[in-house]
Amino acid sequence: MIYLDNAATSFPKPELVYTAMDAFARTSLANPGRAGHKMALASEHALDDARHRLNRFLNGKGPERFAFALNCTDALNMAFKGVLERGDHVVTTDLEHNSVSRPLVTMAEAGFIELTRIPSDGGGTVDPDAFVKAITLKTKMVAVTHASNVLGTVQPVTEIGRICRDRSVLFLVDCAQTIGAVPIDVQAMHIDLLAFPGHKCLFGPTGTGALYVAPGVNIKPWREGGTGGDSSTPTQPKEFPYWLEGGTPNVLGIVGMIAGLDYVEKETPEKLRKHEVELCDRLFHKLEGAPFTFVGHRDPTRRVGTLSFYSELLPAPEIGGILDTAFDIAIRPGLHCAPYIHRAVGSFPDGLVRVSPGPFSTASDIDTLANALTEILA
Repeated sequence: MIYLDNAATSFPKPELVYTAMDAFARTSLANPGRAGHKMALASEHALDDARHRLNRFLNGKGPERFAFALNCTDALNMAFKGVLERGDHVVTTDLEHNSVSRPLVTMAEAGFIELTRIPSDGGGTVDPDAFVKAITLKTKMVAVTHASNVLGTVQPVTEIGRICRDRSVLFLVDCAQTIGAVPIDVQAMHIDLLAFPGHKCLFGPTGTGALYVAPGVNIKPWREGGTGGDSSTPTQPKEFPYWLEGGTPNVLGIVGMIAGLDYVEKETPEKLRKHEVELCDRLFHKLEGAPFTFVGHRDPTRRVGTLSFYSELLPAPEIGGILDTAFDIAIRPGLHCAPYIHRAVGSFPDGLVRVSPGPFSTASDIDTLANALTEILA
């Protein structure tokens, strides 16, 4: 199988991820904070180390500000349902994944919040000035994706964050497509809440993620339960990160995620992103003249390694199915859990063919894909 669906989850993982998880599972996988024996302490140390590593990588304001989650969707729900109150106004965009859109739309339809959705331009970028116009005295939060999972376009989050900070509005960023591929500094970007998965550009397993919560953000717990460190209080301990971490965390997955971070820091996000963007550009040039329409701008400095397109001759789901069954090539066709941007670019309801190479993808993989696409449409 030629795997070109890394925007959904990265595969394969770097070898050190498999090695680290196997070794930890065989020697140290106990319940952190629930006992004083060596294995439980090793698990607790692994979580503490992970928080320190993430804090350093993202320039956070303290390792305790990172609460582990099931995935990016879980982290976003922690933020929305922990921060927003009745009558609040939220500003978001048409680029968002359903993990942002669905919780906000549900709250808006219930009359709990007011919601404004800012459209992106024809190239797939939102204008920071549009947020200046959209923010009102009732605006509690601005929630944006760092990069579109459909178009691959990187958004001007620093400029948007500065606008939010000047107006005392909370700024939430979904960096599902960028953490590990685009340098992120939560302080320089004025980010109050940062949600991310561990299984994409951090190369960890599925079932991992985290929410960064800046000091001063008033947030309620999304789930409540055991913490191990404090069993006596009748309600969730208010100390971070345990305030947001009820229940046993996915220690093994977090060990894998931090092993993936080792790989990212060794290779550097810039190098990894450059490789993937160059492969997307290679495919674009290979398909020039073929009956495909590409979406999103072509500026490589403002994109991650994702390329999406469609053909009037054959719907995207059929192209994806043929690539899978006849050519052993994995891509992602359809609406990519982001229906608003598909409506905006005119690809609703069939969607697009999305190609997202990873660090282990090769020029030969791209050439094979280009030849297969040409053969399918011929």
